[in-house]
Amino acid sequence: MIRFENVSVTYGDAAAPTISGIDLTVPEGELVLLVGPSGVGKSTLLGAVSGLVPHFTGGTLRGRVTVDGRDTRTHKPRELADLVGTVGQDPLAHFVTDTVEDELAYGMESLGLAPDVMRRRVEETLDLLGLADLRERPIATLSGGQQQRVAIGSVLTPHPKVLVLDEPTSALDPAAAEEVLAVLQRLVHDLGTTVLMAEHRLERVVQYADRVVLLPGPGLAPVVGDPAEIMGVSPVHPPVVALGRLAGWSPLPLSVRDARRRAGGLRERLKGLSPAPPPTPGGVGGSSLPVTGGFAPAPPVPDTGGMPPRPRTLFGRVLNRRTGSHGRSPGEGKGRGGDKLPVTDPLATVTRLGIRRARIEALRHVDLTVAPGETVALMGRNGAGKSTLLSALVGMIEPTSGSVLVGGRIPHRTEPRELIREVGLVPQEPRDLLYADTVGAECDAADADAGAAPGSCRALVGELLPGIPDDIHPRDLSEGQRLALALAIVLTGRPPLLLLDEPTRGLDYAAKARLVTVLKGLATDGHAIVLATHDVELAAELAHRVVILADGEVVADGPTAQIVVSSPAFAPQVSKILAPQEWLTVSQVREAL
Repeated sequence: MIRFENVSVTYGDAAAPTISGIDLTVPEGELVLLVGPSGVGKSTLLGAVSGLVPHFTGGTLRGRVTVDGRDTRTHKPRELADLVGTVGQDPLAHFVTDTVEDELAYGMESLGLAPDVMRRRVEETLDLLGLADLRERPIATLSGGQQQRVAIGSVLTPHPKVLVLDEPTSALDPAAAEEVLAVLQRLVHDLGTTVLMAEHRLERVVQYADRVVLLPGPGLAPVVGDPAEIMGVSPVHPPVVALGRLAGWSPLPLSVRDARRRAGGLRERLKGLSPAPPPTPGGVGGSSLPVTGGFAPAPPVPDTGGMPPRPRTLFGRVLNRRTGSHGRSPGEGKGRGGDKLPVTDPLATVTRLGIRRARIEALRHVDLTVAPGETVALMGRNGAGKSTLLSALVGMIEPTSGSVLVGGRIPHRTEPRELIREVGLVPQEPRDLLYADTVGAECDAADADAGAAPGSCRALVGELLPGIPDDIHPRDLSEGQRLALALAIVLTGRPPLLLLDEPTRGLDYAAKARLVTVLKGLATDGHAIVLATHDVELAAELAHRVVILADGEVVADGPTAQIVVSSPAFAPQVSKILAPQEWLTVSQVREAL
């Protein structure tokens, strides 16, 4: 169905091709998983299938890519639309209409399908992906995960023969990801649809793959084979495979079920042992990883004559790059609301918070406190209110009821130049913080904004994701690379309270491990961290507490082990494999053995 013949792609004046020597055949009716570290060219390879590379992205494509006999060099993306359905890493870039139902119908309208056919397929897709309650909602009001489901649904309705999916579960909660993957399985097995998918969260998808294609490095030839075989040599692999390697299991298990069947001996070895106690917030009374990357003491906010440091405007308001927050323009809304209140022990206090957006009650009666040195993971299904809570903490949204205090200040009434002393946000869409022409310029601006030593931001970028050149434009980075850059920009300012919205989206396991090291170091230094995430493995590795939201309310709040071990939806793979023993991560098991 898909054939690559000695394909290479080179962008602009790049010294080396992004992908090179690709000889690959994807048969009809298979689900093929594309894996590899961040930035090795996975998105480029997928784009060559849909014709977006090079017709839309530019660059030079050498060799030949054919899809069901059509040569993508001579067929532009619109001429492949009836054959290939594509969902990229950024769903917002694909939306054309304003509402969910219209978006699901748009692709079929473009192909001239009959109205009765369109109506039937829209209804089927709404039910398949759990979108029926959202059919009339404006897309702009949806959460990131809901938008991702709509994007997937919009390419399913035309019934293409080939689906090309780039990180299709990255913003989905565990249950929604399982629903999407079940739909893909049904399409592959029952209808013979061919699926080519790139995904970093391999714990979700590797067991469903017929074959795995590993891109080991930029410009290197792919390695193709059986999933278990490739996972045995892949530098990126899920926790179930890491545990299998540690225990010496052969062949390696790909699913929790397979691993549980082999884990009897390992459970016996671990009997009587217990995981090391988690570090106390702030690093007191427990072990923590050291700060890496040469963090300097928190710098003072530079004197800019009363103006916020390098603000950018968004919809007529100020968006400060270091907080990610909206604030009033200088001189607007001054008065008692922005005055600093007495600082209490917690860095952030949320009391009976309620937020209503039009007809949607996004949060209600939410109580939360975050202490210095504490890491809190916000979890819950898509649309539960996690991003809304982060937005309230950074002052982007005014509470409908209740109160929010951050560092003794009321965020939505505080000037950005004052708020940046207290809180920084890395949003779900990292491009919201990026506006310079090169990575180097972004880092120089971040150093200047934070009053940090020159090179501080660049060192953080190199630590989180090595190999990103200074002269590349941020739009030419992969999603994971853009996220690493945005993280470095905010971390340069070392805010006392750091807010992260889906911080591992697009990151491979090695980059995620480096991020965990940096964040643990910050927590040891006394910084508080609140992260909204669907990545249960990240929560298990990093969080002191887990707060689960459902329909805008807090339904669980407690120590990580206590909350996630008892949850079939939010338990990490190691916890499921070794239950009823309370192990969360492979590193805990390795240390105990």
